Amino acid sequence: MIILGIESSCDETGVALYDTDAGLLGHTVHSQVALHAEYGGVVPELASRDHIRRLLPMISALLAKHGYSVRDIGGIAYTQGPGLAGALLVGGSVASALGYALSIPVVGIHHLEAHLLSPLLSSPAPEFPFVALLVSGGHTQLMAVKAPGDYDLLGETRDDAAGEAFDKTAKLLGLPYPGGPALAELAQSGNAARFRLPRPMLDQDNLDFSFSGLKTAVANLTQQLGTQQLGTGTTECSQQDKADIAAGFQEAIVDVLTAKCVRAIDTTGMSQLVVAGGVGANRRLRIRIDAAADKAGFRVFYPPVELCTDNAAMVALAGAMRIKHGQTGALPFSARPRWDLDSLPAIA
Repeated sequence: MIILGIESSCDETGVALYDTDAGLLGHTVHSQVALHAEYGGVVPELASRDHIRRLLPMISALLAKHGYSVRDIGGIAYTQGPGLAGALLVGGSVASALGYALSIPVVGIHHLEAHLLSPLLSSPAPEFPFVALLVSGGHTQLMAVKAPGDYDLLGETRDDAAGEAFDKTAKLLGLPYPGGPALAELAQSGNAARFRLPRPMLDQDNLDFSFSGLKTAVANLTQQLGTQQLGTGTTECSQQDKADIAAGFQEAIVDVLTAKCVRAIDTTGMSQLVVAGGVGANRRLRIRIDAAADKAGFRVFYPPVELCTDNAAMVALAGAMRIKHGQTGALPFSARPRWDLDSLPAIA
């Protein structure tokens, strides 16, 4: 069965085709970075309108590229939530309209479940059960993934997500949108040892995170450096200062994430770790987690780099698993901007 996946939860428009026998056939993603850049962040109304313009042409182009027509689609999976309400409604309405017209099942997929399952698209792929670090702009969580649909929350951020902290710190340093990748790139030319920034909750005996204090430490540091250099109280500092701060900030985030992953493996007794979400593409994070895994004796799995950020391939995979086991959607569809992962039904 061929599953059409649709992703429109925020500022990426994604479509994918997944064959339950042959695997991923193809996918495409349109990023709205250029659209939102002049505003310094995502504008929900603009995001929704861009999804409307792009979804149907992208679906048609992907089907034609791989030699299929809409009649070859056996099911549709779309991101139902969490995300921006208007953006979710676009994907949900397109999916439901196509499903109704073609008389095929349509399922709404939890965005975080799709991320958790995305490493199954890599080779080699993990086997259940495993610990998953979901680390992105909106979420930082450690989950025990026992089976598809069977997830236990081990720990999560108490304030900013790691990706959110990257973006906010990048803005403090005057870096362009999107800030996270720009900060990671700047950090490559910095000295991470020059400024010792805090590692929030690193030594606490739990699996939770907190990153807002780290962001505040950067704000105070840039203020101090600007005052010393210019004597005006401005937050301006030299380019090398910014690179060193970026490197120190990134190292602090990576220290905390790596330590908590090792602790989660020890706590659960599992031997596999999955790292998913946009921050999972960070090179320094991968280097440090791989080194920790070699030392502690567990295996690490990542989705392909292009599947770390929001995409429809992971949505189609999750949909294929649910449709295969008999789940079908109910019309009319609904968008769920807030959606507790614990409320998902297990996949039989």
